[in-house]
Amino acid sequence: MGLTQQGADVDTAYGLWYKWRMTPKPPAFEHFRSLHFHDDTLGVSLDVSRIHFTERFFENVQPRLAKAFATMRELEAGAIANPDENRRVGHYWLRAPELAPEPAIRDAITSTLARLHAFADDVHQGRVHPERAAQFRNLLVIGIGGSALGPELAAAALTSSRDRLRPFFFDNTDPDGFDRTLAAIGDGLAETITIVISKSGGTKETRNGMLEAAAAYTRRGLSFAQHAVAVTGEDSELDRFARAQNFLARFPMWDWVGGRTSELSAVGLVPAALQGLDIDALLGGARAMDVATRVADAHKNPAALLALAWLSTTAGVGKKDMVVLPYKDRLELFSRYLQQLVMESLGKRLDLAGREVHQGIAVYGNKGSTDQHAYVQQLRDGLDNFFVTFIEVLRDAPDRAGPDRAAFEVEPGLTSGDFLHGFLQGTRQALTESGRESITVTLDAFDAAGLGKLIALYERAVGLYAALVGINAYHQPGVEAGKKAAQAVLDLQARVVKALSQTKWPMTCDEVAQAIGDGDREAIFHMLRHLAANPEKRIVRVRSEGKSIFEATYAI
Repeated sequence: MGLTQQGADVDTAYGLWYKWRMTPKPPAFEHFRSLHFHDDTLGVSLDVSRIHFTERFFENVQPRLAKAFATMRELEAGAIANPDENRRVGHYWLRAPELAPEPAIRDAITSTLARLHAFADDVHQGRVHPERAAQFRNLLVIGIGGSALGPELAAAALTSSRDRLRPFFFDNTDPDGFDRTLAAIGDGLAETITIVISKSGGTKETRNGMLEAAAAYTRRGLSFAQHAVAVTGEDSELDRFARAQNFLARFPMWDWVGGRTSELSAVGLVPAALQGLDIDALLGGARAMDVATRVADAHKNPAALLALAWLSTTAGVGKKDMVVLPYKDRLELFSRYLQQLVMESLGKRLDLAGREVHQGIAVYGNKGSTDQHAYVQQLRDGLDNFFVTFIEVLRDAPDRAGPDRAAFEVEPGLTSGDFLHGFLQGTRQALTESGRESITVTLDAFDAAGLGKLIALYERAVGLYAALVGINAYHQPGVEAGKKAAQAVLDLQARVVKALSQTKWPMTCDEVAQAIGDGDREAIFHMLRHLAANPEKRIVRVRSEGKSIFEATYAI
């Protein structure tokens, strides 16, 4: 058997590509047209023609797709979508409150939107102002995961010279990160409004960030509460604290909005409104995309096409990773945003029937054309374990547009934007020639509405894909397991410190483990090294000449 025939007979990336190549197709442009979605009103295109769909793929998947459409309709109608927590999933109602299954939910959405508009206007006009200044000029957002990724994406993607406040973020529990951000704010802290975002109010990273920020205000003789806003669940730990401390404002997080789909709730809209971004356009773009992605015809529904492309290229079991390359600097953080949305939603051990499936699609990426210099060599010639999603924006630079302004040419007849477009198309073609699959999402222009469209497109695609492969996209047991494990480490640290404080002589890792009756010596080893590296902890490592690091002793 020849190599070519052998490749066609085995279930390998090359074999699947060979089968795709050998399947009769229309002429290239006709094939492209048959798998290309465009909506002039929406200003969005999607090309999945470079995915290696098998000959009868769309016909064979139709029953599953019909069921997935039905699942999405039930979800939007208010069905319990997360049986683990017995709750609905209603992020679609945020941009279409009239679809909410109950008047109370509809009214909560509309009243919160009106209230945050009014609050942002009060801040911008100086009616709500800092303790010792006439107006707020900076914005510090404290959150983690979905409470930070969405706001950070919007802040970076939509920033302009018209911003009313400069945004800064605490999105981790890294002391050095806190110090760097506070140093960047500098004396401007007195003119900084801080938003603390946590649904439960008990998220440790966010709690730590709030305490660090509060301490920074105190060091400057300022009241944290007079500069603070809370976005949290009703009667949460944070809500009670904010009420008791008399924060400037409190906005709700609802149990039917998950963190990774919360950007168009108060989580993302409060920071965006304060920054001065067009939140009505953001919501309007998402609403328009929702309408387009409710169509029960795959070829007329961009989210369905996207989900089916994922199903085909990953074989429905995550065989390939998603590499996201937005050819727009404003979308540099979009791959980070998609990492949580896609990986937390689809990375599941069990399916809906309780069977062990270990599903998921890994997401990587940054931006083009910067990163085609970094890893396109491997994408074209290395392991074929990925598919690329190109994101392009047709309008290069809106502020340069206009008939009275000549294009700036870097070469005769060519602008910088022409080069960016050329690099995208060239990279796409080079990958295709090497048998590598890709998807291209195109926006006519990028603005607040465009970002809303992208967010809604991927939210719906994730929901449809999850339904196609039979998993729950709306819970995250693995995240909770990680939080519990972290708490166990912190509990162990307290026991280690106590043992050292009660002993008058230095102890090795083994001796500490024996003293506290815990056999996890590796965890104790890492813990002792970390404690000793931070002088403020008052734990020192006693160095012994000629002995290994594992024989080192520690003392207070």
